Amino acid sequence: MRCVEFTRLVMPAFDLSLLPPEPDLTFELPLWKAGITAVAGIDEAGRGALAGPVAAAAVILPVSIKIQEELRGVRDSKQLTAIQRQFARVKILCHAIAWGVGFATSQEIDQIGILPATRLAAGRALESLHIPPAHLLIDYLLLPDVSIPQTALVKGDCRSLSIAAASILAKTSRDAVLCEFELAYPGYGFAKHKGYGTLAHREAIRQQGACPVHRRSFELLGDASDPTNEESQD
Repeated sequence: MRCVEFTRLVMPAFDLSLLPPEPDLTFELPLWKAGITAVAGIDEAGRGALAGPVAAAAVILPVSIKIQEELRGVRDSKQLTAIQRQFARVKILCHAIAWGVGFATSQEIDQIGILPATRLAAGRALESLHIPPAHLLIDYLLLPDVSIPQTALVKGDCRSLSIAAASILAKTSRDAVLCEFELAYPGYGFAKHKGYGTLAHREAIRQQGACPVHRRSFELLGDASDPTNEESQD
């Protein structure tokens, strides 16, 4: 089933007071009971950054209610410290039956725009799965070029355990790339801010100019109080 028609719909409002204490299996369980066992959670990281790729991860969890206890503490990556994310990553990789990560480079972002690039990264994450998913649970986004049934969820990384797991893999995978950029392009502080538009990052751009991994289509010297800079960067 293609989902092109769904992209025209406005995402329904969601009452944030209804968020569970931790992401759970509310959305996975009905699909499992319907015989849809390969359910992939998808989330991205780095969409609002000024430099580096946007990353997306896809995670398929085992069909077991016990997975919620085994992955206790796995939640939206922005709610965890860097150390907590690394511990969570290890647990996810131990228990997931399939996972994949995809990237779209800063050059691709400049060429096609951040939303298409995010979908490109998600598609690459799906292509890297060794088990073909039968349904996708996605944090807010829909993938119109992917012929797999999809459910887009507002605050999906806080509501679905599969999406939360994908959130952590996307974030930790992208952070590793930005730490490599710290060595390749010293002086910008990529290992600290992970490419986000902090005051220190923008000041480095003013002093040194943009480097090859900066997104030239973004406002590199804009307001450092932009809310996209509030994502966890440690």
